[in-house]
Amino acid sequence: MGVLEGKVVLVTGGGNGIGKETALLAAREGAKVVVNDLGGSLTGADEGSAGPAETVAQEIRAAGGEAVSNSESVTDMKAVEGMIEQAKDEFGDLHSIINPAGILRDGMFHKMSEDDWDSVIDVHLRGTFNVTRAAIEMFREREDGNFVLFTSTSGLIGNIGQANYAAAKMGIVGLSRIIAMEGARKNVRSNVIAPFAWTRMIASIPVKDEAGAERVERMKNGMRADQVAQLAVALCADKAKDTSGQIFAVRGNEVVLFDQPRPVKSLARLEGWTPESLLDQALPAMKANFFDMGASASVFPYDPV
Repeated sequence: MGVLEGKVVLVTGGGNGIGKETALLAAREGAKVVVNDLGGSLTGADEGSAGPAETVAQEIRAAGGEAVSNSESVTDMKAVEGMIEQAKDEFGDLHSIINPAGILRDGMFHKMSEDDWDSVIDVHLRGTFNVTRAAIEMFREREDGNFVLFTSTSGLIGNIGQANYAAAKMGIVGLSRIIAMEGARKNVRSNVIAPFAWTRMIASIPVKDEAGAERVERMKNGMRADQVAQLAVALCADKAKDTSGQIFAVRGNEVVLFDQPRPVKSLARLEGWTPESLLDQALPAMKANFFDMGASASVFPYDPV
């Protein structure tokens, strides 16, 4: 018997990458799965296709599981409400939503268009709002429900050329935290995962030098989407009912628990601060505790386990 026996799970972005591997694993662990995927390109610029979601649903059914497909967009609240109704109509209930659906529109911030900003925020942050808001009342009334949302080290740590993506992903962290806090008394949980995995999103990042090419090869071989799926599915299980409001990362066979912003250092001045005293005393005193500008490779400088 799998850890999700008797559960119904909606997986967005389930036609490729992490979403696909999560949908397949959830089904193997006993869940009935609604596989959602717009079937669009990485940038979200085209109209999409029902093919990817249905292909994954067919694979689940061929293996003896239960699954249906959905090719609507998470950016449309009515469509998301339809996904939830589809789960209830087909399988009688919905217990968890796993939401890795996303797009990329990378570019340096000083060259970023409003459309590239809006599109990424719409899919990631608005999409996450839609899938959580559409289900939250049902989960609270039943006093049981679970969200597994997706952030990124591009937001948690930073990555040049991804200001829109980083902003959206940090917004998801804040949203998940509040959902978890407000849902604690009603047994509604929410956690976020920052995945390290070779997917079409990562494949789109340009390789500029030999060191970058070596990092790409390490990612291809050592950080896979199916490894991220293990944690996403585990967080939906009843045994994880005491886990909520957390930020995780998966990097190969390594599972990481991230800290969350808390005070690092504090200085007080009885007579109050002035711009001059802040510049002369406070900022120099805090400088040793400043965080550097390094990207994730500076925080995780070792090969994946």
